[in-house]
Amino acid sequence: MAISDAGSGFKSKLVVKVTVGVEAPEKLSQAFTVASVAAASGFQISLWLTGEATNFALPGRAADFSLAGAKPLQEMLDLILASGTVSVCSQCAARRAITEDQLIPGATIRGASSFVEEIMQNGTESLVY
Repeated sequence: MAISDAGSGFKSKLVVKVTVGVEAPEKLSQAFTVASVAAASGFQISLWLTGEATNFALPGRAADFSLAGAKPLQEMLDLILASGTVSVCSQCAARRAITEDQLIPGATIRGASSFVEEIMQNGTESLVY
């Protein structure tokens, strides 16, 4: 499905799973870019933060990240949160001693069964970065 189809009233869901953090800045930025472009195009977005990406559900972390030539991560995260969901891997959060009350508004901690349930729905596409 092309992005140009978004204006036709057909809505589908895109789940983007981010598995990297600042150690892979281009991959991290690309994941947020794809998710935010899809959100801006009218698609339902679900962003899953796992591994080191989990840290970007903490206040200030997205604002602190920058990559030359890339849109600010905080700006993209705000767009995703405005129209979609942000989930943090429960195991990843536990390993980092992150609790739900520490997360940015709109982010939640969810388990692998929720991820599987989400990606198996009809009309859902998923990408892993």
